[in-house]
Amino acid sequence: MNKYSLAGGLYFLPVAVLVASCSLFEYHPFETRLKESEKHLNAKAIKRIQSLPVTDTLRFILTGDTQRFYDETEDFVASANQQNVHFVIVAGDITDFGLREEFEWVHHILSDLEPPYIALIGNHDLVGAGATVFKEMYGPTDFSFVSGGAKFICHNTNSLEYDFNGKIPDLEWLQSELASLSGDPDVDKAFMVAHVPPYHPDFDPALRNAYEDLMTSSGKVKLGLYAHEHAYNDTLMADNIRCIVTTTVQERFYVVVKVCQDFYGIELVHF
Repeated sequence: MNKYSLAGGLYFLPVAVLVASCSLFEYHPFETRLKESEKHLNAKAIKRIQSLPVTDTLRFILTGDTQRFYDETEDFVASANQQNVHFVIVAGDITDFGLREEFEWVHHILSDLEPPYIALIGNHDLVGAGATVFKEMYGPTDFSFVSGGAKFICHNTNSLEYDFNGKIPDLEWLQSELASLSGDPDVDKAFMVAHVPPYHPDFDPALRNAYEDLMTSSGKVKLGLYAHEHAYNDTLMADNIRCIVTTTVQERFYVVVKVCQDFYGIELVHF
């Protein structure tokens, strides 16, 4: 059992560590306070990404659902560091129970990645006080950034956790992000990035058509990048927009996406 292990539904750390400092004892299981070094991680990663030299080929990793698969996540990091990629996208379900300790444990492992990593929120990350921890650690659940002439529109699609209230995903925000593409000559493509793919039952069925209409009407959305299903899938959405779903790290493989002008290559890497 490693220091991140679960047993009987409870988290266990070595006794010597538990008694070493009173600061480790918390008042309740939904503690959300973080160290300053653990805050605003996506903004820090985006700053690193945008400082990288511009090349004619963009390569990045798509993975997800690290949850409590800590050993597998460590092995993923070792493998990812062997790839020549610009950055890594972790497409949600960082944690299993939305606990601050889980966020910290996974970030501790992922911080050994040589390329910067971006994290999205998943349905498991919304359990308990998870949404509060995610926003403090990573930032907004809807955000975007540009790299290699592509706009990555990262957004929350965990509709079920909001009781299908008609607000998740935020179509108004997505429309604004896609509309801004028409005025930017340096960005000729967009990728939709989220946890739950639009065809999944956990995606608000009342919003699916409008969501896909936004993608197709922009004329610039080339890929949809998702996770959640714990299994790889490569299919087509409306207007033949390619939908790539990565698997959990527990399955010990991930997706490398290669973008070169209008060419999109997908490589599956096992570790």
